[in-house]
Amino acid sequence: MLPPIDINAIKDKVSFQLRPWQRSFQFWVRAIDIYTGYKVFQVRVNFVRDAQKQEAMWERQHEIAADKIFAMCSDLGGFFLKIAQILGKPDLAPSAWVKRLVTLCDRAPPTPFDAVKLVLENELGQGIHDVFDRFDVEPLGSASIAQVHRARLKGDNGDVVVKVQHPGIQDLMMTDIHNLQAFALYMQKTDIKFDLYSVTKEMEKQIGYEFDFMREADAMERIRKFLHQNNKKTPVLVPRVIRDMVTRRVLVMEYIDGIPIMNLGDEIAKRGINPRGKVAAAAKQKILQSLTLAYGQMILKSGFFHADPHPGNILICKGSEASHQLYLFSNISRAVALLDYGQVKDLPEQLRLGYANLVLAIANGDPLRAAESYRELGIETLSNCENEQQELFKLAETMFDTKLPPGVTMLQPFSEDSSIKKVGVMAFPEELFSVLRTVHLLRGLSVGLGINYSCAEQWRPLAEEALSRAGRFKGGTVTVGCCLR
Repeated sequence: MLPPIDINAIKDKVSFQLRPWQRSFQFWVRAIDIYTGYKVFQVRVNFVRDAQKQEAMWERQHEIAADKIFAMCSDLGGFFLKIAQILGKPDLAPSAWVKRLVTLCDRAPPTPFDAVKLVLENELGQGIHDVFDRFDVEPLGSASIAQVHRARLKGDNGDVVVKVQHPGIQDLMMTDIHNLQAFALYMQKTDIKFDLYSVTKEMEKQIGYEFDFMREADAMERIRKFLHQNNKKTPVLVPRVIRDMVTRRVLVMEYIDGIPIMNLGDEIAKRGINPRGKVAAAAKQKILQSLTLAYGQMILKSGFFHADPHPGNILICKGSEASHQLYLFSNISRAVALLDYGQVKDLPEQLRLGYANLVLAIANGDPLRAAESYRELGIETLSNCENEQQELFKLAETMFDTKLPPGVTMLQPFSEDSSIKKVGVMAFPEELFSVLRTVHLLRGLSVGLGINYSCAEQWRPLAEEALSRAGRFKGGTVTVGCCLR
């Protein structure tokens, strides 16, 4: 007698096998709708001569697109939550996009606790109650690859954070990235003269690393040690790893108490502090100084750096001083914590020194040195404009400095006045994308905090030191190294 056929099991198997195809179909239908909406609108708005009416029409179009992008990223989740993090920055995207996309940070649907428990017990080889005295069922947050829970290990007095990978997420995210790569190829051939495909290839490589939590634990310990060795007082806090509680899909680390930087404004208002006053301004400035110093040291001195400083990964820690004082301003020099080390980058030596040279060019306002740095870094450009050297320098500021160029309040890659329209970037080293993204995320933070500052100027001494150690900086003169390409 034949065994009974489990129809539900067959349905589940077929559904699982078809999931990547269904996901790809959903992406292309929505992406084409958003793209064609803008292209049709560009034709329509050209018939309107009144500048104010044009501006109002653009704002409405951005709002329509923002709702569609939000729905796509929210419904599909996975990699598209990371896309939302990249696009949802006030210096890069229209304000309508930012208002919608910023709310997606750490908003991935959580994995049900039964599935979390199964992953934990399989990875750790013990029952959850054999390892933890307490384990919060509700996660502190859920992101594209994993979610985090607060817990307490048996026999310990302090709390820990347990990071658990979503089951089956890796295959879905690889499908998303391949779709985005195809879209990027089309966009760079039609609308944006920038090597977007190389950027997406680097994203694929970096995100592939994020699924190995043992690699992430090693990165945390390496960066934590580096920052302590290079500073009397580390500019940012890095959580301590609980070494015997790390596997490929589970990572246990110390719990740091604080508030996300996204909630900084609400915290200031709640405590009755004038958000535009001197105290608030000084605190915001100190936060940016701490982050900028940490990143400058990591990128220019070490070359090994945390490559994902979006707002959800930055915590303003609670101090230990008197409770009636606002902890935010009482111990600010140690109040910033940097979380999530899934995306880290180890720059090759030549690329690190080439970038140091570009930092000096931007900080010193030197277009000639910037052009030399492009060649050294392997950035290939094609220009059809008269003032090529100035446009190249403006593009360098736009890509690699937190301070926007004079007269620029928001990057508009589709604008005819955009540097990317005037200077096509035909080849861009994949490994440099992590630096580009880090600078843009720092710029987004600075714009969000209402501070326009130059990271290149802050990093000038570090760039000089890096080049000096390599024998390439003598008395203000930099020797250009060999090209990477």
